Amino acid sequence: MEFTTGGRLEVRITAADVGKRVSVRRLNDSARSPERFTDTVGELVSWEGGVLRITRRTGETVEIPEASLVAGKVVPAAPPRRRGPAATVRELQETAARGWPARETERLGEWTLRAAGGFTARANSVLGLGSPGLPLPEAVGRVAEWYGRRGLPARFQLPAGHPEAEELDAELAGRGWTVERSALMQTAALAPVADTGADTGAVRLSREPDAEWLAVYGPAGGGAGDAQAVLTGGPSVWFASVPGAAIGRCVVDGRWAGFSALAVAPEHRRQGLGGLVMARLAQQALDEGASAAYLQVEAGNGGAAALYDGLGFTTHHAYHYRREPRP
Repeated sequence: MEFTTGGRLEVRITAADVGKRVSVRRLNDSARSPERFTDTVGELVSWEGGVLRITRRTGETVEIPEASLVAGKVVPAAPPRRRGPAATVRELQETAARGWPARETERLGEWTLRAAGGFTARANSVLGLGSPGLPLPEAVGRVAEWYGRRGLPARFQLPAGHPEAEELDAELAGRGWTVERSALMQTAALAPVADTGADTGAVRLSREPDAEWLAVYGPAGGGAGDAQAVLTGGPSVWFASVPGAAIGRCVVDGRWAGFSALAVAPEHRRQGLGGLVMARLAQQALDEGASAAYLQVEAGNGGAAALYDGLGFTTHHAYHYRREPRP
């Protein structure tokens, strides 16, 4: 990051630049950081009382004492966001299923029946893509019986934009199966998720979720063994945490990095920790050769949607669950 003219550091911004995108360098407190300088890029939202407030692309706002400022300049606006990676609905849904695997699966034609003791709807539903190889009424009856033998309610995961899934959705609606919840499948280029400029040194990575990670994740439906099997399943799984404050999970599967289980403890929210955790996981996924990212977010989760939008995620398709009528 170049701040110099003729080899000298210069502060080329003033309070009149509030509202513009700036790049600044500040001198660190040597007692708190081994690095001499820290660089920050974002929108200068205020400059009052000797303090600059800069909001990064992730939504995190950084306060910088004017006295520590050694260089600064106005920079061009961020380039337009690239479109998400090209993928079909089937590719994304099947990749996501591998990244959040049920303990037990069974095929019915092209459908995949999944069960994991009730831990999450994704791992306890039918991925209804393609033909079951039977007339729909008979196939739906087989599904109800399969889940009934396991003491679980039968449900389907039904993505929009897939013709056979939409036909199945209409069949289930006519039989009184109810929509249980709705969500969005979102995608993004992976590199910008990692390249936020944030210091991710405080984020720990591991292959297994420890007790602190699980405490932030919170109570899970189903048994502990079911949750452990689903969470640790997948091609290459990583768990990230800022101990006691924020967690996340990423599974690397070929070109895809799937993010899930992002959570921030209530007392630590609005500090940029969610973006920090995702950046560290994205760095690891890039190291393993991934180039594209996906995640699934429930419709109406405004806080998460704002974070993901800031990282470049866009909606690829929506999906919902239908559950069999209750007795």
